[in-house]
Amino acid sequence: MDNDANMTVFDHVQEFRRRLIIILIVIAIGSAISYSGTEQIIAFLSKPAGTLYFMNPAEVFFSYLKVAVFTGFLGTLPVTLWQVWSFIAPALTKKEKRLCMVLIPAATILFYAGLAFSFFLVLPLAIQFFMGFSTETLLPMFSLESYLSFFITFTLPFGITFELPIVLIVLGRLGIIDRDFLKRKRKAFIVIAFIFAAVISPTGDIFTQTMIAIPMIVLYELSLNWSKQFGKDWAVDF
Repeated sequence: MDNDANMTVFDHVQEFRRRLIIILIVIAIGSAISYSGTEQIIAFLSKPAGTLYFMNPAEVFFSYLKVAVFTGFLGTLPVTLWQVWSFIAPALTKKEKRLCMVLIPAATILFYAGLAFSFFLVLPLAIQFFMGFSTETLLPMFSLESYLSFFITFTLPFGITFELPIVLIVLGRLGIIDRDFLKRKRKAFIVIAFIFAAVISPTGDIFTQTMIAIPMIVLYELSLNWSKQFGKDWAVDF
């Protein structure tokens, strides 16, 4: 706290710039490493859709870059969060630091869990659902670029959705909500979950919206049950 208080605005800007450069370098390195295995990564990601096609010569190259950057970002996410943590840590109290040391790893794991849930469970069902609209004159043929864009926009909302327990814990820690509040707003949250799912859903269909809303509702209930062991005031004193 003292060291942070002695820093000028310029010092903070310089520190932020240094952390940002480190993050970009690490992501670039991770992307470069991922690029060497892009073919295997695409083969893995495309399993729910089957064979992919490309419509122009440059599509494969730019799709490889997209996959490399995406996987490089995901693979180096812990390093990115660590740099963010290192930047804000000097301004935090000891209790806040202990809280963040728990929440940041938990948030990372939940984000990865959301992506895994989407890829292994929801995405195959969604593709089967959409392919069900094919007919004798309308045959499905996924291009590499369109599928990768669909994959990224489809899976990321699930990673964000799985951060709900962290959001509730932070709000509880700040004294904005408590367990009684969560119990009273249970029905309202179900409505909010479907509205939120409709906003972030990449396709806009009821199937995808439902598959986004259901995990939110389940995580809400788990957070409510978890708070029970701490009584009415579930803002845990770390």
